Amino acid sequence: MTEHIHETAPTQYVEANGIRFAYRRFGKAGSVPIVFNQHFQGTLDHWDPAVTNGLARTREVILFNNAGVASSSGETPSTFQEMGANAIAFIRALGLSEVDILGFSIGGMISQEIAVQAPELVRKLILVGTGLRGADMSTSQSSSIFGRTYEPAEHLWLKVHFTPSEASQAAGLAFLERKLRRQDRDPLVGQQTIDAQLAAIGEYLAYREVDGYLDYLKTIRQPTLVVQGSNDVIIPTYNSFVLQQTLPNAQLILYPDSNHGSFYQYPELFVAEATLFLGS
Repeated sequence: MTEHIHETAPTQYVEANGIRFAYRRFGKAGSVPIVFNQHFQGTLDHWDPAVTNGLARTREVILFNNAGVASSSGETPSTFQEMGANAIAFIRALGLSEVDILGFSIGGMISQEIAVQAPELVRKLILVGTGLRGADMSTSQSSSIFGRTYEPAEHLWLKVHFTPSEASQAAGLAFLERKLRRQDRDPLVGQQTIDAQLAAIGEYLAYREVDGYLDYLKTIRQPTLVVQGSNDVIIPTYNSFVLQQTLPNAQLILYPDSNHGSFYQYPELFVAEATLFLGS
């Protein structure tokens, strides 16, 4: 094991494609590393230590900010394909030839693009609370949730990640407390990143009008674990069924009374199931 955990891992930097990528790295050295791809407006500090430290017991964990996000330099591109290419450049800049990938929300969309562009680099995929090219967002409440003001501001994530039930909200408050890093904090994302991520979402959803828009999923042959909440109001749960049914080698876990951040509501269960899926 390295000496650091989620809460103490220092922010490091590596250059690739003219971008200075910020990242944190900790866990069991010598294993196949797992690279985390973050959600909309998310930074290094928006991951749940119960998840990252749990997985770090059996493998090395790498958290990073993609181009233009928070403490990484450059501009955030406006397509997930470009974000995927930048993520590949980051991974290769670390000297890695094989990784597992975990993608949450739009990070799951970027993760799919990584697997399409560099299949030789990816051993296994975990896709959490995410969708696909041409995802069905007709019942999404994303615009209304992100369009409100919250006091304190961090309570936005109670609406995004958790259901209104008493049990889920209690899990959400526990998550907010866990993820509050006390030192070496990452800055919040800027408006350029927010605008670019929104543009990328729009471009991705437009694929629904293209014949054969699901065909790319059939080329992702890596073992894939799809994880979802029973009622995701950000990227509707239905999309995870489509992922599982279309990907050639996928399984689906659906957690009860849960929303977009289902693995933050059930971190111990998720870590156990993800560890079993990832194997050695």
